[in-house]
Amino acid sequence: MFKTRNRKFLGTLAGIAAAVCYGTNPLGALNLYSEGLSTNSVLLYRFGIASIIVAIVLIARKESFKVNAREFKVLSALGILFVVSSFTLYSSFHYMDAGVASTLLFTYPIMTAVIMALFFKERIGWQVVVSILLSFVGVSLLYWSGSSGRLSTVGVLLVLVSALTYAVYIIISNRGHLQMSPFKVTFYVLLYCALFNLIVPLVTGQPIDGLHTPKAWFYALWLAVVPSIFALTLLSYAAKHIGSTPTSILGALEPLTAVLIGIFIFNEEFSFRLAIGIVLILAAVIIIILKPSKSNPS
Repeated sequence: MFKTRNRKFLGTLAGIAAAVCYGTNPLGALNLYSEGLSTNSVLLYRFGIASIIVAIVLIARKESFKVNAREFKVLSALGILFVVSSFTLYSSFHYMDAGVASTLLFTYPIMTAVIMALFFKERIGWQVVVSILLSFVGVSLLYWSGSSGRLSTVGVLLVLVSALTYAVYIIISNRGHLQMSPFKVTFYVLLYCALFNLIVPLVTGQPIDGLHTPKAWFYALWLAVVPSIFALTLLSYAAKHIGSTPTSILGALEPLTAVLIGIFIFNEEFSFRLAIGIVLILAAVIIIILKPSKSNPS
């Protein structure tokens, strides 16, 4: 019993940390876009640098790179899903504000819960339903502007595809039952992403933009380490120990992170509406933390 509670506690902390790390994506991406880099180039540097760093970590840990046939299939699925999720999310930043994209991206906990209920017969308890509702309303308050402007259809579709593939990624992370360290899982996911964003410009003839300033190098390294290595490694651990749906709900801290970055780094206004949104999100997270654990999370 003690080990189960300890795993749940550490898994919850990992889920929270993964969400916060992943929530810094716009900070790095938008700054690199301002440096003139394309989406492909930004993602290539993000995943290329990250995969090299994790490879060094695996070598230092004397961990084998070998995988069997079943592991290869699961890792390939994870890699392809994260390629699609990352590319569509970063592409959506060209069509809408990053904050709006983050709001729409948070449909993935609902998608996760629905998929788990339909295909894996997971019983959705009242805690999960309340948490989803609280977090969804909270996230909406974070970015609701009251404007009547229409969102880009292309941008919305891109984010919804990103959300769906991210939801499936979390589910496979939990249901794949990979018997390897989170670092090894992260390495192969990053490697798939790096290869994809290298092959695309080579096939299409698009140039790979260089990193010409210290600012560009800093944000490329930031994307490689924080929302890539840290986020994926922690996400893998969380999904394994607390389950797909709770992990996805903890993702409400992603847009919250973006809001706090805006307030403390870019001096954006802190309003009563934002305060209510933050309280609702934290309430949703607390409900998930206090939710009774199961012996086999799903």
